[in-house]
Formats: sequence, C-alpha cells, structure tokens
Amino acid sequence: MTHDDGQGPDHGPKRAHGHDRAHGHHHEDIDWAAMGPMLERNAELAAPQNREIAEWLRTWQLEPKLIADVGSGSGSTSFLLAEIFPNAWVTAVDPAEPLLERARERAAREGLSDRIRTLHAELPAGIAELPSADLLWIGRALHHVGDQEAALTALAERLAPGGAIALLEGGLNQRSLPRDIGFGRPGLQTRFDLADDMWFTRMRAELPGAKSVTEDWPTLLTEAGLRHAGTRTFLLDLPSPVSATARAHLISELARRREMHEETLDADDLTTIDRLLNENDPQSLHHRPDVFLLSAQTVHVGVRA
Repeated sequence: MTHDDGQGPDHGPKRAHGHDRAHGHHHEDIDWAAMGPMLERNAELAAPQNREIAEWLRTWQLEPKLIADVGSGSGSTSFLLAEIFPNAWVTAVDPAEPLLERARERAAREGLSDRIRTLHAELPAGIAELPSADLLWIGRALHHVGDQEAALTALAERLAPGGAIALLEGGLNQRSLPRDIGFGRPGLQTRFDLADDMWFTRMRAELPGAKSVTEDWPTLLTEAGLRHAGTRTFLLDLPSPVSATARAHLISELARRREMHEETLDADDLTTIDRLLNENDPQSLHHRPDVFLLSAQTVHVGVRA
C-alpha cells in the first residue's frame, strides 16, 4: 500500500503517484520518519486542490459517520476530511507506523484524538481489518496491489449500505517548466513522462500476484459491485512566481527523480538536470523566474446500493 498524505504535487508517475515518492524502493528501506515532513509539505502545497476534492465528495456523502483514509500517510487528508465532515470519525490507515504516529501527535495537538484514529494495516492483507465505512478514500494506494480488481471488490465489501469509495487514480503528469528552458534539448518533462511509464510498468510487474488490467476505473468500480456515480478531475495551478515552499519542493522532487531515472535518461538530459539543480547556476530551479506548478488529479466515485 502507499503513503499518499494529501496527494501532494510530486513528480512521480502521475497515474501512479503516492508511494511513487519512494521511487521504487522497498517499503522496509524507507525512513518514513524522515519522509513525514516532506509528505506534509506536499499536502500543504496541494491544499486548494484537496479541499475542492473533499467538498465535491459531499455530493455522495452528506453526513458520513465513519470515514477511512486508506494509504493515509501522516493523515493530511484525514484531517481535511474530518474538517469537511464535522460529524464523522476518521480512521487513518497506513502500513508505516512512524507516519501514523505523526497523525496521532497532530490529533492530540489539535484536540481531535476522539475523532481521528489510526490503523496499522497493509493492502491487500489488511482489508479485512478496515472498519465498515460510509466513505473510503483511497488515494493512489490501489495501484500498489498486484490484483487491483480483487482488492477493489474486497474494499467495496467494507462499505456500509449507501457508502461510497472515492478512488484517486489517474490525472495528468505535473508540469513546472516551459517546454524550452533555454538550454539542453526541449521537451525534458515529456521524456521524464516516458521514463515514469517505464518505471511504473516495472513496478506493477514486480508486485506479488500482479495482474494486468485495463485502467478503466469506472468500469472496475462497477465490476466491484458499485454504481459508478461520477468522475471529476481537479486542477492545482500555482503560477510563477512560486512560493519559496513550492520552489523547495520542486528542487527536492527533481533531485529524487534524477536518482530514479539515472539509468533511463541519456547523458544530455542528465547534464541538463544537473544544471537545474545547481544552486550556483543562474538558470537553475533555485533562481528561475518561470518556474510554476500545474497538475491534475482524477477522482472516481462508486456507491454501494
């Protein structure tokens, strides 16, 4: 399972996104205590987009009593859902205990320990541990399960009658620079997209019990026994000049993606990326006035009869 923590605007494979921040490392190799602040920063940047998504969910669940945030990370989306649905109890579900501890600490600071709980669980093995919920928020966790169809069917069975699954999968790859940045070959971000697709394909193929499936999420929700109630894409648009927080995020993510795709991108592109990361280069991300942040996230809703 993934640790999405707010569906922040990272540079990972956008149709994957989430645990993609770990860039393919094994779960046990990641220092989640150190990752927590970065995931929360991502969620902070994506707050306008995430709030719009959460408000949209009112269309299907006006007064949910119990919500589960599956792949919660340190719970940024959990807290947002608790705010949008003030009468609901929210369970943050994640396999990384350090991230859940951050969620519990925040709940204590904000006086929400009675409404926001945590559950240490991994998909797909931990599906049976999930509470019967009125709303299951699944943010980029499903694609980290080998048999996505079976997992989605099992998740649908955890819904209370009339409950809804909100599944965040898909969207468009993030953009942060012009096509031609003034040096190197134009189209660097498009070549990153291709590298991302290769990475995502390898990641999926290596999952236990991996099964190929057409990524038609409305149809998959229907086959899981739900009524596809709606699909909508949400835009995050932070034009230049970006804030210092957004700039720091973009620098960090580009450095991570360079490591991720070092063996896929050619030498010319790696040289271009190194210039973008060099604080002493006036054309780097540290100094460019044309840096922006644009991304699109797609959410699909299925309702249980």
